Amino acid sequence: MQTILGAGGAVGSHLAKELLVYTDKIRLASRNPQKVNESDELFTADLTDAGQLDKAVEGSNIVYVTVGFKYNRKVWEKTWPPFIKNVIDSCSRHSAWLVFFDNVYMYDPNYISHMTEETPVRPSSRKGKVREQVQSMILEAVESGKLKALIARSADFYGLTNSVLIEMVPKNLMKEKKANWFADLHKIHNFTFIPDAARATAILGNTPEAYGQVWHLPTDGTKLTGKQWVELFSRELNVKPAVQVMPVWMMGIAGLFMPIIREFKEMVYQYEQDYFFDSSKFTSKFGFKPVSPGEGIKRIVEQLEEQETQKLHTP
Repeated sequence: MQTILGAGGAVGSHLAKELLVYTDKIRLASRNPQKVNESDELFTADLTDAGQLDKAVEGSNIVYVTVGFKYNRKVWEKTWPPFIKNVIDSCSRHSAWLVFFDNVYMYDPNYISHMTEETPVRPSSRKGKVREQVQSMILEAVESGKLKALIARSADFYGLTNSVLIEMVPKNLMKEKKANWFADLHKIHNFTFIPDAARATAILGNTPEAYGQVWHLPTDGTKLTGKQWVELFSRELNVKPAVQVMPVWMMGIAGLFMPIIREFKEMVYQYEQDYFFDSSKFTSKFGFKPVSPGEGIKRIVEQLEEQETQKLHTP
């Protein structure tokens, strides 16, 4: 049995599809799980409850953590550490291998212009410090022999759902509004395509020698600036590449009225400087070619336009 904790999100749903390559015994655990594959086993649970979490893990060979808690510093500080402790304890109790889907928040901001698995861990944000704590808990459990686990790390990702890039750029352009960007339009920022991330996470989970390591998930290495991302989307949508940039000082004001901006402000350093995510360790090992930005954007625009067509024909 391969179990996805937090199966309802963008990554979890794509991962469920990819796991069919390896098994038809897939358990989806969340507050309101929905089948992705016909053979999926659904497990309704509050994963912050240790007892319910343990029941979700019981009987699993591999456990994938793709859960996402509310994007709030206080919620993360309160929820992530005890949740991960419970995951580690349950996986250890039931001899399940753990695959943790992670982000780059714990990296030293001075080194994000070229991130590898060896990039120094020295976060400047409260959310980053939580991710540092979570990583440490997992790696310490691995080193002590209590747990068999790996960390699958993604850059900022993009796909049809739960993606800042898609909300900022194509969805605005399709409404004949200006695209939005943060801090500096001329800095490099690469993004991981969600279907690539999901496929790679399934590969890692089912590769025994991958455990005990941190892996950067496959991400196209084209060094695009914010301006170039907007231009690519505009070209695919056949609209003018109109864009407005929100400076850091304005985020402070907007954050007074918009909680998500207030929460995002501590992460805006990722847009004030070049942000490049190197996944060559994974792509070299597995011969994986990530989807190019042009192809990823083409697929997303097609899906967005299909959604708009369906809305128009829905009574």
